[in-house]
Amino acid sequence: MNLPDLAAIEAATDTVRAVMPPTPAHCWPLLCARTGAEVWVKHENHTPVGAFKLRGGLVYMDRLRRTGPAVEGVIAATRGNHGQAVATAARRNGLTPTIVVPEGNSREKNAAMQAQGAELVVHGSDFQEALEHAEGLAGARGLHMVASFAEPLVHGTATYGLEFFRAVPDLDAVYVPIGLGSGICGVIAARDALGLATEVVGVCAENAACYALSFAAGKPVSTNSADTMADGMACRVPAPDAVAIINRGAARIVTVSEAEIEAAMRAYYTDTHNIAEGAGAAALAALVKERETMAGRKAGLVLSGGNIDREVYLRVLGGGEN
Repeated sequence: MNLPDLAAIEAATDTVRAVMPPTPAHCWPLLCARTGAEVWVKHENHTPVGAFKLRGGLVYMDRLRRTGPAVEGVIAATRGNHGQAVATAARRNGLTPTIVVPEGNSREKNAAMQAQGAELVVHGSDFQEALEHAEGLAGARGLHMVASFAEPLVHGTATYGLEFFRAVPDLDAVYVPIGLGSGICGVIAARDALGLATEVVGVCAENAACYALSFAAGKPVSTNSADTMADGMACRVPAPDAVAIINRGAARIVTVSEAEIEAAMRAYYTDTHNIAEGAGAAALAALVKERETMAGRKAGLVLSGGNIDREVYLRVLGGGEN
């Protein structure tokens, strides 16, 4: 897969901007005090679906409508945010969305996808099983399969990277959570398109470490499970194209524990009063872990989403000390 150049990212921005304005980038003093760095947060939790994924969905569906095969419906597998993006963007482009989620998926994300017009199908014990079921349904029903990692999605997610780097061009490092990889690949694309020297640091959950293992091995490495509360990062089979881009363009991959993710969720609330889901807080968890390395430097954090069930968030807020 070729990464988009500046012209392609700006074209994608036009598509995204028809639906949403740029999300803010804020420097939060309490986060600076907590980490010892100058911390800038890119608030992708402030999109119309509460997560960065909408950008990729809008670009994907616009391209499908204009240049793809004639279809009436699309299907995708998700733990939530990708499904919300696909459902919203599909409806805007006159397409019928079907979304497959695993058993025990977030009730509130499920409700949001249905409110956005999706037919919800529940199948499998994790994302990978839901994905395999969705692929089978695509063939059986004649639906267009929307992968969770694809070139149009990277074009779309690169728009937030472009916004971030233009707002704060002298970042020493940007920390980006990794699910299937569209977010970090978009940030790498925007960094390269602008010719910046900023380090892009990927973040994985210790319990869903396939991209960290793939980075270390120099090739795709799958895991047998992805048991993390950060459902946006719960991937056990990496996308080979994403692995190639990340291994070439990222400085390193940091893994964070469940306790570190939850502590970062609490820190976001106490220091900024923003709600961060597990994946959304992972970048902050990684920066805290690298506090000594980043002391006195300028760090960017991607708060990729804020969609978390109420009872889960209450449990996290009530645990531990920050």
